[in-house]
Amino acid sequence: MAARVISIVGRKNAGKTTLTVALAAEFARRGKRVMTLKHGSHAPAIDTQGTDSWRHFHEGRAERTLLSSETGLVLFDRAPDSYDPLALVRQHLADADIVLVEGYKRAALPKIEVWRRTLSQGPIHDPADPLARHWIALVTDDPGVRRDELLVLHFSDTMWLHVLASLAWERALEVSG
Repeated sequence: MAARVISIVGRKNAGKTTLTVALAAEFARRGKRVMTLKHGSHAPAIDTQGTDSWRHFHEGRAERTLLSSETGLVLFDRAPDSYDPLALVRQHLADADIVLVEGYKRAALPKIEVWRRTLSQGPIHDPADPLARHWIALVTDDPGVRRDELLVLHFSDTMWLHVLASLAWERALEVSG
């Protein structure tokens, strides 16, 4: 079985997480096994210096440290390809029906961009960029935005999420484990 992978991209505070969560919930409603991968620009602040798990990973130089609690698991891993979203999907999320990746705008993944008109800059999508071929849709709150080369959905449309989820499912990259 292959997991489908699609990336949600956008500028800071554009609503990437909100869109990712909405799509994840829509896929879950459709009975799909959904997993997510979040790209961060800084180290996660989930582990605090001096805690036992921090000491295992940092002082003990463990290759992997799995932190377990009643509410879930957190894995700290020194994987050399930890910035390669496809390698991460293959290693940790391959049993998903669909993986929603938040970020990785320069990766060769199918992309949905979210853009809000309150942001000072326009969308990231640039038709002249060689990676532009990976964009499948732009979701925006600006009713005036149109793109000839890209499907544009507006938050004000009543069926935008349903249409976007169907498009994402069709155009997602299939990755085998």
